[in-house]
Amino acid sequence: MKRLAIFASGSGSNAEQIINHFHNRSLQVCVDLILTNRPNAYVLQRAEKLGVESYVFNRASFYDSDAIINLLNERHIDLIVLAGFLWLVPKNLIAAFPNKIINIHPALLPKYGGKGMYGQHVHQAVVANKEIETGITIHLVDEIYDNGAILRQEKCEVQLSDTADTVAEKIHKLEYEYFAETIEEYLTKI
Repeated sequence: MKRLAIFASGSGSNAEQIINHFHNRSLQVCVDLILTNRPNAYVLQRAEKLGVESYVFNRASFYDSDAIINLLNERHIDLIVLAGFLWLVPKNLIAAFPNKIINIHPALLPKYGGKGMYGQHVHQAVVANKEIETGITIHLVDEIYDNGAILRQEKCEVQLSDTADTVAEKIHKLEYEYFAETIEEYLTKI
């Protein structure tokens, strides 16, 4: 049985998609734990509804200790998934889980990546720069925001009439279609 931990900072719609993907298949994979840095994040309600344990942590336990690493090791986590998690992953966590942390970014990296480029900020920049396409990038995590090896990119068109909100809808469709599938494919390699 492969065990996943999902880190999320917000509503958790991608986390829910991933949980349902593996729950609805006869695969030897389970989402064992949802972790968040925000005690009021909606992902906690989703986790409870779906019967997945959750854990809330603060900046000190994430950056200044091995508490999170110890928790993940105690639960025998095989892969960490960042699904709307906004903090830079610390070096000690990357070292403890080399090539075992996956992120999804709402743009075609290397465009629109880096600190501060998340969610609506990305979509607003895509529209403002009159891009003709955008998409998602699923990649491994290293010590630099949005820099790790790319596992998959999927594209969608951007129309002149698109707004940041309509681009966000297109991106969510791509995320829901490809994120869990890519995680599943990657799990066969580790």
